[in-house]
Amino acid sequence: MSSSSSSTNHLSQPCIYGHFVSSHAERKSKFMKWLGKLFNKGSSSRGVTGGNHQPQFLGDENMVWRAPVRSLDDRSRAKEKEELDRAIALSLAEDLKRPQPQGYRWRSDLDEDLARSLQGGLNPSYPSYPSNPSYPPYPPYAPRDYHPRGYRVCGGCSREIGGGNYLGCMGQFFHPDCFRCHSCGYPITEYEFSLSGGNSYHKSCFKELAHPKCEVCHQFIPTNGAGLIEYRCHPFWAQKYCPSHEYDKTPRCCSCERLESRNVRYISLGDGRSLCLECMESAIMDTGDCQPLYHTIRDYYEGMNMRIDQQVPMLLVERQALNEAIEGEKHGFHHMPETRGLCLSEEQTVTSILRRPRVGGRGLVGMRTQPHKLTRRCEVTAILVLYGLPRLLTGAILAHELMHAWLRLKGFRNLNPEVEEGICQVLSQLWLESEVMPNVPSSSMASTSSSSSSTSTGWSSSSKKGGKSHVESKLGEFFMHQIANDASPAYGGGFRAANAAVKKYGLRSTLDHIRLTGYFPL
Repeated sequence: MSSSSSSTNHLSQPCIYGHFVSSHAERKSKFMKWLGKLFNKGSSSRGVTGGNHQPQFLGDENMVWRAPVRSLDDRSRAKEKEELDRAIALSLAEDLKRPQPQGYRWRSDLDEDLARSLQGGLNPSYPSYPSNPSYPPYPPYAPRDYHPRGYRVCGGCSREIGGGNYLGCMGQFFHPDCFRCHSCGYPITEYEFSLSGGNSYHKSCFKELAHPKCEVCHQFIPTNGAGLIEYRCHPFWAQKYCPSHEYDKTPRCCSCERLESRNVRYISLGDGRSLCLECMESAIMDTGDCQPLYHTIRDYYEGMNMRIDQQVPMLLVERQALNEAIEGEKHGFHHMPETRGLCLSEEQTVTSILRRPRVGGRGLVGMRTQPHKLTRRCEVTAILVLYGLPRLLTGAILAHELMHAWLRLKGFRNLNPEVEEGICQVLSQLWLESEVMPNVPSSSMASTSSSSSSTSTGWSSSSKKGGKSHVESKLGEFFMHQIANDASPAYGGGFRAANAAVKKYGLRSTLDHIRLTGYFPL
């Protein structure tokens, strides 16, 4: 999958602060030399004649104010002021030509303040003109809402930025200490920062906030060759992980399919399978442990008016023993790449688990097995189930295999895999629903006979040994999700076709139609 954040900008060199300037001592020396020349020149230029009065402009504002009539001495001082301003501009231009350091650049108002203070010392206060009310006092006063040049309000604290350093960014000005990360709250001083939703972030903070992390190695998921964040995500558990973990031998739970996290250790079952700790909590490890569950599911069938009269043996076996039994079986369709249960029809000798192993380190130790010679007394020799799976998954497998046994014992012959595996998956799903959602009546069970419905309801409420934990209920939902979304034609496609028929016509009518035609009713 690709992810990218379309509303995030990563800005480089975002904040322009101005330029470094010369030291105050050097600046003051320049001004003093210039002022000496200015005084000498000013004393000989008092006899300049006046001209027409021109409008006076205030700084950067396009506001015109009429200047009062000035004496010859006033005009001389105006010329001195003009020459002083020109000297300031030349001095600043020289500093701009000097090379600047890389990174942030700071602006200082001290140079301009020094020039204005010196200018104020040269020009004494001008008298007002009360006798002529048409002229305002000199210098003219600005309107009340007028802000002098250099007036700035900090976008962080909303206070005025006086003299000293400041920065400009996103159309606002900030005190250097007020431009802060929206995540951690500390000032942003790096060369680059991230902008998302109008908020600024340190690049590292925004990566922690928005960049997905692998839930296996706990590192940031890397980008692919196109610069996009590519990861895998489990369709049920939503576990996000790097694509490389599918090929780097990271253990995967054989029950819930979640990958092992680096800070958690799975239990090795010794046959190439691993089991997570959550699934291990309810795992059934030997044949004796599985017998109560097996009889509970037989009772479930009886409650649905699908009693199995024959005593069919049930054995919990290792992976190798199950694979060997599959090879010796002449008939049957098996789910690849791995089969976890088998309804056996042939006589075989099967090794079952007699005593459950115990956890030792990261694996199991102390397992005790025993061979069983199975003889055929009916159409079904035995039911085999893989050991080491959680209770709900073991029960779902038993419900599936018992449906195979019921079909064979009731004379259903030569069904194609989609029909037989599909209707067996429906029974597995129905049993899981009764365990995970016991208070929700199943539509298919309601469609059976009235007596079986009441019997099944009574069994469902009496068979529960207390409420299930949230972990076990979530596992049950996952196993139901697996059945409903299986991609194989026989198990997945067959289930969806069978489930649609059962929901429409009921389980009993669907089974009768299969007996007559070998297919699901349309």
